[in-house]
Amino acid sequence: MTMAETRAAETPLALHRPGPARVQDYLLGGKDNYSADRRLAHRILDVLPQSTETARAARGFLAEAVRLLAARGLRQFLDLGCGLPRDDNLHQMAARHIGGTRVVYIDHDPLVIAHARALLLDGGNIAALRADLRDPDSILGSPEVRRLIDPAEPVALVLSSVLHFLPAARDLVAGLAAPAAPGSALVVSHLTADFAPAAVAEAAHLYREASGVPVHPRGGAEVTRLLGPFRPLPPGVTPLTGGTSPSAPLMYGVVAVR
Repeated sequence: MTMAETRAAETPLALHRPGPARVQDYLLGGKDNYSADRRLAHRILDVLPQSTETARAARGFLAEAVRLLAARGLRQFLDLGCGLPRDDNLHQMAARHIGGTRVVYIDHDPLVIAHARALLLDGGNIAALRADLRDPDSILGSPEVRRLIDPAEPVALVLSSVLHFLPAARDLVAGLAAPAAPGSALVVSHLTADFAPAAVAEAAHLYREASGVPVHPRGGAEVTRLLGPFRPLPPGVTPLTGGTSPSAPLMYGVVAVR
């Protein structure tokens, strides 16, 4: 077991409590969730009815970000906090636009990694690593990353709907960015309370109360500061919206390049 996996293993699988990946799976219409996850999702939807739309908008943003980076020639991707597999996953998104892609899926949830290893590892250019995102050095030094990711080439660091669960998000980005080659990229979608402060604060309280997982919504300026040495591509840090409803946006999205 690697150091990254050892630290991740300190977090036991507790299916009686909601898990972020499983709540997200439910909001996206998936089936890999349990009653505790569904109860929390419904409580959040009572406060923020646009949560399902937002989850779908974040997936759409990820697909567009991958297309944009593939057009720039990026072939290496770290999907950090990847969540449960979907019908269309990052390596499939990338393969539509560029050949020879290499992807490492990373999450601390053992259920996520079990599903990823069972459903996604259909070739030698894909790996799944159970690791704690608060330990970027162990992630970058893991056998999975060292085997697939060439540090001399640009890499896309994908943090989709995950940084708002980390109080020290800037430390994670800085640790990942330190060895990243010029031309590397950062993809971020992040919860914000800029447009619905009271409702987002209530939903964050419900989330922590039910799951024990703290939630840290950040404003647009805070998200920009998370980027460190990466510079946003146009249109910059942008609210993510989807569907036709006029609901307040709940997330920002940005693609940035070093």
